[in-house]
Amino acid sequence: MHSAQELVANIESLAVLPAVYYCVREQLESPEVSISKVVLLMEADPALAASVLKLVNSAFYGFSRKIESVERAIPILGLQQTHELVLAMSVSSVFKGIRPLSMDMKQYWQGCMLTALAARELAHATCNPASERLFVIGLLADIGHLVMYLVIPDLAVSAQNAADAGHEPLHTAERRIIGCDFAETGAALMNTWGLPRSFAETIGAQITPQLAGKRTFEAELLHLALAISKADRYNESSEEALARIDPRIWADLGLAPESFPKIRESAEMNLGSCTDLFFPGEALSMAGAAFMHLNRANP
Repeated sequence: MHSAQELVANIESLAVLPAVYYCVREQLESPEVSISKVVLLMEADPALAASVLKLVNSAFYGFSRKIESVERAIPILGLQQTHELVLAMSVSSVFKGIRPLSMDMKQYWQGCMLTALAARELAHATCNPASERLFVIGLLADIGHLVMYLVIPDLAVSAQNAADAGHEPLHTAERRIIGCDFAETGAALMNTWGLPRSFAETIGAQITPQLAGKRTFEAELLHLALAISKADRYNESSEEALARIDPRIWADLGLAPESFPKIRESAEMNLGSCTDLFFPGEALSMAGAAFMHLNRANP
């Protein structure tokens, strides 16, 4: 049996984020933060600077005027949102080139992006100001599976097969077969990366949000986003997905269950375009998948 910490300790390719992220974060968290230094750090990585400008000028943010420089982008975004954006682009760069033999990476990217978009939509629906942070948390929510498929692929496949056969929930199968589940493993990686504590706390509690303490609200949002991603994976209707959600979560969030299909549809509608921003080359197949889901939901 394996612990989450053991799995993370055995994965070199995901051991650290790009150095530029930590440099930018250190500057952003400094009491004497210098916007000019942040600009220089970001522009020293041309790929990062280009990705940031492409994202802020996309429909993802919806700014009315074109932003032509990183120097202009940072004051418009704000320091916190700049951090989330740099982290998101750093995460996407880590994912590139990682293709475990036993893992369908197109399906994996689709799930990550859909969870992220659903988390962002849910944050907007609850008027949560941390929508961009929740987007990044959603993007990282399933990274525990990437660790598992890189370190213990045979066991990860066995757990997924048990879940696909309908014998038990995936996290239960993982605990039985592996010794830990994907949420625990993802949280362990967040700690290894040295990300803000909220990332590990929210990702670690996405299966059972009530265990998140002061992060329960965010964990409940992520739990609903995960339900949308799971429904997409298994071609389920929104009604089928809703049947698995604890009614108390809707009450805690102040949302009506009837909002679930609309939030899901909005997330699926943006799947192709946002995937193109974070994972270029994968968008076409995902856009097709989203189109099929929308047609299924609206015959």
